[in-house]
Amino acid sequence: MMDEKDIEDLQSSDVDKIKTILGTFNTKYATLFDFTEFNISGQWTTIWNAFFANLRDSSKTALYPQLLNSVRILTRDEQCIKVNNILPDFNCLLDLADLGPEKLTNPCTHTTETSIEALKCLCNIVFLSSDCRKVCIKNSATERILKRVSSPNSHPFEIEFYDMKLLFLITALEPITRTKVQIDLNGIFFLTEWLDMKLSLEEKSEQQIDLICEILKVMFNVTSNPDRSPNENEIQNRRLTAVIRGLLYEFGSLETEKHRNVVSNCVNLLTNICTSCLVELITRPGVGEAPENVYEGKCIRSLEILLRFLKSMLDDKEGNPIANDCLAPVLTVLINCARCCPVMRHYIRQVVLPPLKDVSHRPEVGDELRNHLCRFLTIPEMIIRDLSAELLFVCCKENVTRMIKYTGYGNAAGLFANRGVLDCRRIENTEYSSDSEDSDTEEYKEMQHGINPVLGCFEKPKPSPLAGMSEEQKEYEAMQLVNLMDKLHRSGVVQPCRVGEDGKPHPVDHILQLQEELPQQQFDQKRKT
Repeated sequence: MMDEKDIEDLQSSDVDKIKTILGTFNTKYATLFDFTEFNISGQWTTIWNAFFANLRDSSKTALYPQLLNSVRILTRDEQCIKVNNILPDFNCLLDLADLGPEKLTNPCTHTTETSIEALKCLCNIVFLSSDCRKVCIKNSATERILKRVSSPNSHPFEIEFYDMKLLFLITALEPITRTKVQIDLNGIFFLTEWLDMKLSLEEKSEQQIDLICEILKVMFNVTSNPDRSPNENEIQNRRLTAVIRGLLYEFGSLETEKHRNVVSNCVNLLTNICTSCLVELITRPGVGEAPENVYEGKCIRSLEILLRFLKSMLDDKEGNPIANDCLAPVLTVLINCARCCPVMRHYIRQVVLPPLKDVSHRPEVGDELRNHLCRFLTIPEMIIRDLSAELLFVCCKENVTRMIKYTGYGNAAGLFANRGVLDCRRIENTEYSSDSEDSDTEEYKEMQHGINPVLGCFEKPKPSPLAGMSEEQKEYEAMQLVNLMDKLHRSGVVQPCRVGEDGKPHPVDHILQLQEELPQQQFDQKRKT
């Protein structure tokens, strides 16, 4: 809390006393987040009003940075921000950040340090107050930010960084602004060109990398507009995809955490790009392009980076909970790429599902991409499970037999049930090239006869448990099994099903109903052999 004498001095016109009080306040409360004492005493409102009375005094401009630093400390108090009417003060901060309505025509009138501190305060308030966010929508603050972005004049890094922070918060918390930025203000165009300009810098400091991440986050928000068709503005989307490709080339080494952050934000943004535009991720190979980056006449460096990023996320999944959040976007992008064109699908399949050699272990055992994805097929996390299944299925050209070959029927049963192909029929109405991408290795052919299709691996022959039993004993054991399953059914532990005409599982009322399918199953088996 502040002494009464200090509050009186803060409300005076003595600049030296005010400066001393501000210095003490900023040092003492630099890390304060609990404002209980200020709220109980009522000092928060008194101090806040004193700060803004000084900020409105043009004779005290030298104190503005210190005053705004103090205001930023108070803006951490969510309760007071929401309870008090701070809209006039919020407009004052917009003016100090050169984001007020009149700033669309007038040049900047405040020092860089003042604008930076005002932007920090605005970020805190916009995050906490919906009323203040609506002010930003009405007074063209977003328009002013984009005007700074498109300006040929350079601005200090901090101004650009907190401009993007503020725009990110507005577009994230007020979805209505996404349409305004994307359509009315042509924001995607300006942000894409600005991003390309940052990419063209010869030296990229850590600060510039942080700024690139903020730009990508804003663009993700703006392109997440549910009211817009993903196929609209295809030329703009192709241009954006090409810039993202350049970012992947630049930061795809994943050497540092900041590089990984850039790639992660690129992946997030790619999830909002229409599938047809993803073809811009692959190009004609340039002069001197490394042979390992060329596949079927195309440079596939960006796909290699995405797959390597996926592998790094899979390796970090157990020890890093954040990695799990990154899996869904990169899996989505790879699925869309695989659907985009045959070249991309061929390359992704080559990496994810290489020709089988060692089939002595189950598909889910190992550290390769196929092993990781097969493990996901049976996890309770629905999003990761379904995306992993979809990627594998698309790599198999939605061919059920091929899917069983690479994953085992047991792992893929959930996908087959959802798709209505539990009876192992091929999905209809799929558009894939007719080329065969399967070339069984000699190792696979040697062990193919002993592969258990349910497990997806070679299984040594086992003696029959019915060997040596008489027909009466076999019938007795069969009835025991039926009775046990019926008991589990009636107690609600299990729900037996059979495959219907639609290829999906349907519950049965009694275990003996399963016998009705035996003749058809036996016929199908004879036809296959």
